[in-house]
Amino acid sequence: MFKKLGLYAFTLGMLVSCGPKNLSNDLAVSNPIKAHLDLVNIQDDKVTVTIDPGRFVQDTVIYRLPRVVQGTYAVSDFGKYIEEVKALDYDGNEMEFNKVDTNSWMLTSAKNLDKIQYAVNDTFDQEVDGGIGEEVPFSPSGTNIEPKQVMLNLHGFVGYFDNLKNNSYQIDITSPTNFNYTSPLQEIQSAQSEDGASKSSTFLANRYFDVTDNPMMFGETEVEEFMVGDIKIVLSVFSPNGVHKASEMKKTMEEMMQAQKKYLGDLNSTPRYDILVYLSDTQKEDAPKGFGALEHHTSTVVVLPEQMQPEALAESMIDVVAHEFFHIVTPLSVHSEDVHYFDYNNPTFSKHLWLYEGVTEYFAQHFQVYEGLIDQEKFYVRTMEKINTSKSSYDDTMSFTQMSENILENPYKDNYANVYMKGSLIGMCIDILMREHSNGNRSLRSLMGELSTKYGKNKPFVDDNLIAEITAMTYPEVGEFLNTNVVGTTPIDYDKIFEKVGLHFGEAEVETNYIQNAGNLIVGGDPIKQAIKFNELVAENSFWNDNGAKPDDIFKSIDGTEVSLANANQVFGDVLTWKPGREIEVVLLRGDDEIVIKTTTTPTYTKATTLLENPNATETQKQLRSAWLKG
Repeated sequence: MFKKLGLYAFTLGMLVSCGPKNLSNDLAVSNPIKAHLDLVNIQDDKVTVTIDPGRFVQDTVIYRLPRVVQGTYAVSDFGKYIEEVKALDYDGNEMEFNKVDTNSWMLTSAKNLDKIQYAVNDTFDQEVDGGIGEEVPFSPSGTNIEPKQVMLNLHGFVGYFDNLKNNSYQIDITSPTNFNYTSPLQEIQSAQSEDGASKSSTFLANRYFDVTDNPMMFGETEVEEFMVGDIKIVLSVFSPNGVHKASEMKKTMEEMMQAQKKYLGDLNSTPRYDILVYLSDTQKEDAPKGFGALEHHTSTVVVLPEQMQPEALAESMIDVVAHEFFHIVTPLSVHSEDVHYFDYNNPTFSKHLWLYEGVTEYFAQHFQVYEGLIDQEKFYVRTMEKINTSKSSYDDTMSFTQMSENILENPYKDNYANVYMKGSLIGMCIDILMREHSNGNRSLRSLMGELSTKYGKNKPFVDDNLIAEITAMTYPEVGEFLNTNVVGTTPIDYDKIFEKVGLHFGEAEVETNYIQNAGNLIVGGDPIKQAIKFNELVAENSFWNDNGAKPDDIFKSIDGTEVSLANANQVFGDVLTWKPGREIEVVLLRGDDEIVIKTTTTPTYTKATTLLENPNATETQKQLRSAWLKG
């Protein structure tokens, strides 16, 4: 009895002596890390961020911004965009700290730390090459800070403490009242300021992964919602000049995603999916240029040119968003330990990019023909383009698993984009093999369903065991293919694969676009004249040939925009999106003569080797092809 009483008196004395601050409830290891972002008082395109971790009981802690974020497979160094860093003690005095490297700050008297404060500069207006390479983050993973819109890829604003990665986060955002906002994160409260000029929104993230995995858009955005089965789709669009409307894009997205849902069947893994679209005004020098998308587990950030025609934008959105939405299968439901326990500063990478990106890209293309959004001929052309690109632009003998595991290093990182080419073809081959050995009853989709059931979003697989597991779950021929053509260095024998479904390679007239012949560029640079010109392949492009263009014709202007080496990517990126029925005016230089092509675009064709249906295919081959492409 005495001992108990004495303990009670001692504890009571501690609580009384500490005054109003309850030390048992403010430990950093026990409470959410609080992050406050001020979107009201933006200065020089910078947002002030305040981090309150709670009370540390150790002397040394390290605070980091990510060096690498999931889904990019490249170094981003978000610490480069952090300025005016201050560490403040409980009396408001600045504390000393050491900058360890580009992304890390060390405090050696952390017991006195109250808050860290810094300014975040955005990445969009620092792009030179669209985020290619390591100069600046790829646009969809980057950040934007401007009066009308803030793109909150939160990994660019909020960091983590090495020893608190699994702590929850409370994210408070103060923004102008006229800003709309969308976020897949749970909003736990909101309030408006007394003067009505601003509002505050508070979100909760279960751990740092959820901070990085849930992007937000704040600003003059348009928001549309619709249901796909039991999944709520939230479409948020920022078009700086009001060229495109979310309501117009909704129809395309809804039709496509309904088809995706039908294709996926029971492969559901999220009650909500967010599509955050930033349309870049390419007429501005500081506009983002890294067009495409970055997947998150239940959302995607898309960056595309605002100047695209509605039809071209719709087609790009279908290809881009279809790919990203299929990531709810992998890596959300099927992923390795490298993904599940991702290290943002010194990551290790899974051997199976063929699964995460390749299978996802295959699904994004295959569902379109399977659900009738495109015809089989168009699917054959797209498949042929992937085969040609994978062979001509990348090392076709490189082990895909070795490339994946070493993706940040040369020569592997230069082959990364092949995950969308050969990686997709790997998925196709597995699909055909599974259908062949099951009389059309099993497929790559059914395999992913089985893997999702076995693992799921909270249980990672062991990286080194996956191929053996897939072999055991499927057929010896699937394992042989994976070990020979994915782990091994043997190029895929596409003739052998396509023979199973009654297809073969042959020359035919195929529809193409206005800067390529079935994937081969018909334009190129002239470094001597510092210009862009047609090459000899223009004669094989029906549209340009019919309109009198010739090899070595130099582009002077396209639709009033002067063409140069400096703006070639932007100008011809727009040409790549042209569709039949567009009014164009192209001025070419042929020696001293100006050649003006003022016309309406028509479908353009070229002769190319493509996939053709074998007229002598057996009934078995035809049935397998039908199971593959029509279900």
